[in-house]
Amino acid sequence: MGRSAKRILIVEDEFLVALGLQDNLEALGYDVVGPAGTLGDAMRLAERAQMDAAILDVNLHGDVVFSAADILADRGIPLIFCSGHVAPQSFPERFHGALSVPKPYTIVGIDAALREVFETDDDDDSGPDRHSGSDHSMSF
Repeated sequence: MGRSAKRILIVEDEFLVALGLQDNLEALGYDVVGPAGTLGDAMRLAERAQMDAAILDVNLHGDVVFSAADILADRGIPLIFCSGHVAPQSFPERFHGALSVPKPYTIVGIDAALREVFETDDDDDSGPDRHSGSDHSMSF
């Protein structure tokens, strides 16, 4: 299955960040679901929308995203958490093994995480750097 067939849910409360991520994911050939900017919107999409993976900002205007993540995990949807304030070690135990990309995130880091989720390394064994923000900046 090619990237164009992959649907990615964006849950991000900062409008410009969500818009930039959407633009970059579409440029990479993914279809975007959302973005959801509130926990309520995230829960509704988590329950009903068709998707292949989800990129979740941990803190949504003071609400943590883990209740929506529970729904997605129960559906078997791979998760990528993004946070600038919450260390992955402080996530609920059930999400300790989930991918995490630090904020401010970059499109290189997001793309690497998605490649890991979909196991399409295409002979590139560099893999994602789950906890480093040392790659190129997002363009938006």
